[in-house]
Amino acid sequence: MFCRTSPGSTSPARRQNKEKEIKETKITINCVTFPVPASALEQQLLKPSEWSYCDYFWADKKDPQGATVSGFEVLLQKQLKGKQMQKEMAEFIRERIKIEEEYAKNLSKLSMFPMAAQEEGTLGEAWAQLKKSLADEAEVHLKFSSKLQSEVEKPLLTFRGDNFKKDMKKYDHHIADLRKQQVSRYAAVEKARKALADRQKDLEVKTQQLEIKLSNKTEEDIKKARRKSTQAGDDLMRCVDLYNQAQSKWFEEMVTTSLELERLEVERVETIQQLLRQYTTLRHETDMFNQSTLEPVDQLLQSVDPAKDRELWVKEHKTGDLRPVDMDI
Repeated sequence: MFCRTSPGSTSPARRQNKEKEIKETKITINCVTFPVPASALEQQLLKPSEWSYCDYFWADKKDPQGATVSGFEVLLQKQLKGKQMQKEMAEFIRERIKIEEEYAKNLSKLSMFPMAAQEEGTLGEAWAQLKKSLADEAEVHLKFSSKLQSEVEKPLLTFRGDNFKKDMKKYDHHIADLRKQQVSRYAAVEKARKALADRQKDLEVKTQQLEIKLSNKTEEDIKKARRKSTQAGDDLMRCVDLYNQAQSKWFEEMVTTSLELERLEVERVETIQQLLRQYTTLRHETDMFNQSTLEPVDQLLQSVDPAKDRELWVKEHKTGDLRPVDMDI
């Protein structure tokens, strides 16, 4: 910890050793201070029992174009991609509805064809019933397409309306503003650190000149230089404190918001899971003979697990699991 009386008395060797010791335990990347991996062994995950967003997106990363992307931006893109996937699923169901409607139309049309209408006897009765069954089947498929529209397609389209993207932008701007403040505070720290170094160097030079009588500097000059060095030390302490406050605020909001995004993703997956289950239920009701073709879908839907999905996604996209720590002086 920086002491008020130390700027004028700390030797260059001691100061360099202290700075070296700090550098060995902490590192600042893009204005965020992290512990170095070797000294972070005791840092526990916030949610060690699961792959939570709040533990794996603290560092920045490079996108395919080489631009720097924050971990929070990666999380936001996940949400926006989920919205797009939801839209595409609704479009897919719409195409399925069109196929059902066209199929029903063709079945109904075929049932009215007069072919073999002059067949007589019991065979004629059986043939007439077969054609009638096409009309009945057409009605079943029309009902299926209608239920698909009201119970699957429409909920997919209306789940998280236009305000969703606006909400994501609010999150983005809020976290970005906190990060910008942190960058500004870090710049102030660096400026104050340089000012302190200049003041300490000036004090050391004047002290040495007085000791070897190379200058007519008086003790009052030394005291004045020491006061400036002490003031520079105080300024550095204040700047570091403000930086740590800014980083702490960003840290808290990152945890809170990432957990909210995590909740939204679980909600999205579970909602779509329920709608796809409704799709298979309607399909079973429409054609029990095709049940075997849907059994694999049912089995996979039963296995849908938001936590597992999150684990796989986090493993692939995580940007860093070391949390920020306070900067030392």
